[in-house]
Amino acid sequence: MSIEAELREEFDRWERQESAAVNALPYILLAVSILFALLQPIVGLPPVSYPVMFGLAAAVVLWLLWFHTLHPEWQKNSRLMGLYFAGWVALATGLVTLSPLFGFFTFVGYIHSFAYLKGRWRYVGVATTAPIAAVSYIGGVQNIDADSWWAWAGISLITMTLAGAFSFFGDMTDQRNRKQKEALAELHEANVKLEAALEENAGLHAQLLVQAREAGVQDERQRMAREIHDTLAQGLAGILAQLQAAEQVPEQWRRHVTTAMNLARETLTEARRTVHAVEPSVLAESRLPDALSDVTRRWAEVNDIDAVLTTTGDARPMHTDVEVALLRTAQEALANVAKHAKASRVGLTLSYMEDLVTLDVRDDGVGFEPAAKRVNGSTSGGFGLAGMRQRVQRLAGRLEIESEPGGGTAISASVPAIPAGGAE
Repeated sequence: MSIEAELREEFDRWERQESAAVNALPYILLAVSILFALLQPIVGLPPVSYPVMFGLAAAVVLWLLWFHTLHPEWQKNSRLMGLYFAGWVALATGLVTLSPLFGFFTFVGYIHSFAYLKGRWRYVGVATTAPIAAVSYIGGVQNIDADSWWAWAGISLITMTLAGAFSFFGDMTDQRNRKQKEALAELHEANVKLEAALEENAGLHAQLLVQAREAGVQDERQRMAREIHDTLAQGLAGILAQLQAAEQVPEQWRRHVTTAMNLARETLTEARRTVHAVEPSVLAESRLPDALSDVTRRWAEVNDIDAVLTTTGDARPMHTDVEVALLRTAQEALANVAKHAKASRVGLTLSYMEDLVTLDVRDDGVGFEPAAKRVNGSTSGGFGLAGMRQRVQRLAGRLEIESEPGGGTAISASVPAIPAGGAE
């Protein structure tokens, strides 16, 4: 059982016990007072008139039964409870006048003024009950005369003050208990809402898992497509170019065939690494500046185009995803230069800054119109440019392409400088 449930059960049990005591106490005190009144002659007090005593006691019982016991719903009606308390005061006054031993019964007035009256009327009820109780303290109404009335008044004032103080603290306790009960009710309501929210979140979580799984599948498909394009497609294109060169220049066929075989081996290695989602072999053996330098040098040798890599800033190890994205961007940019640019020179610049790492690839080729629509209706270039953009944007980076017919092409990729070992 939760703490909240235990507290609520404890409050409910306490309220049931309190209600039972309040309901039974008037009858118990009345019975005790009658018993003591019957024994008055034994203790030296004058006997009471039994018919009057039992008549008043019967009236009190009927009054209590009608307002206090049989109609508990009336207890919320302040006017009816005011009428009840006024009748109780009259009956209690009659009993105490008959015998001071009915002072035990007057204690009910303090309880019922607090239980049934509201606001300041509670203290009015206490102030009304105190003088009646004080009659019993001085031994009965026969002891109140012109010479001793001040004693009754003084005792009434003291009783009124003490009873008012106890009523005040009881009122504060009642307010505190009511606030605690309201707080528990609010807590229970909040817990119910929380449970409902958790159930709803569980459903949403299940949906998110399905969506994440679908997104993961889509992301893996895109990754495989990019890697196939960046490895197999480029490798096969390079092999085909070398074989065509061997066919066109028979006297150099051995060199071109050897280059084609080396490209085939490298492409096969990269394909295997792609299947296993392992970083490119060139990065596994060295860091990004060295890997780019090696890629640039071999590309220049194969395509017989002057290519230079320049590194600026504090070259430092970056997260694998950052280095792979920039490496693949460089490979794709160089592949596009070889296929389309008809360039004589390519310059690559790798720049390490505090928050970014950028790669710029510029050529002096024929250029193109970046905004022109392709055969498939796209304005973003073929799959190579789209793959570069996806790689860079995946890292919250930016890819910019500047080109115009006859003016060469400049590709700039900027990605966050995530250090090696970060963002795992």
